Amino acid sequence: MERRDFLKLGATGVFGLSLSTSDLIWQVQAATAAELPADNPESLTPDAALQKLIEGNQRFVQHQPQYPDQSAARLQQVAQAQHPFATILSCADSRVAPEILFDQGIGDIFDVRIAGNIATPEARGSIEYAVTLLGSPLLMVLGHERCGAVTAAVQNETLLGDISTFVKAIKPAVARVKNQPGDAVDNAVVANVQYQIERLKRSPLLSDRLKSGKFKIVGGRYDLDTGKVTIIT
Repeated sequence: MERRDFLKLGATGVFGLSLSTSDLIWQVQAATAAELPADNPESLTPDAALQKLIEGNQRFVQHQPQYPDQSAARLQQVAQAQHPFATILSCADSRVAPEILFDQGIGDIFDVRIAGNIATPEARGSIEYAVTLLGSPLLMVLGHERCGAVTAAVQNETLLGDISTFVKAIKPAVARVKNQPGDAVDNAVVANVQYQIERLKRSPLLSDRLKSGKFKIVGGRYDLDTGKVTIIT
């Protein structure tokens, strides 16, 4: 099944209402199996994928990057198809670039970046695409120290234009840790990661994939000062 067929499938299910959720999940999974090459059928387990990210981050922190998968050969290898071993929902902050801080290369990570690492419908749809059609075995929701979006939500700021939308999306997480001891912003950063993961797990496509054991969701907190990513869920 081609990607355009996947999009048609979604359109039929949503607008034509001719497909049940279970039918849609089954057909998307079938498309995934058909698109993955025989010699690389989701070759990494979720735990192995997470370990690969952790090891890459350790290299970054120690200033010993290997810059993997950045050669001309790699460019050609993934030119026609992509099979990222991890999907990362991270903040759009210029200091939090997943390929750099996890020392990975082209085609390794499916990046979904938005201020406050919030699971908007568009972000969620992008993640569902990576997980169900591309076979990505791991999703990490990555928050970071001193996040501006989270800070604005904690301070309940009134912001111009659509900037206010991501503040609104983070406020439920802020409410969970209100009056807790410690740094209010850092508490909210962690709470927001956990809250966004909860929202993502409501996706029928992602929850079904979780039940298969071939997919895992974790949270992470990136330290701007040290470069270290700490797993928080």
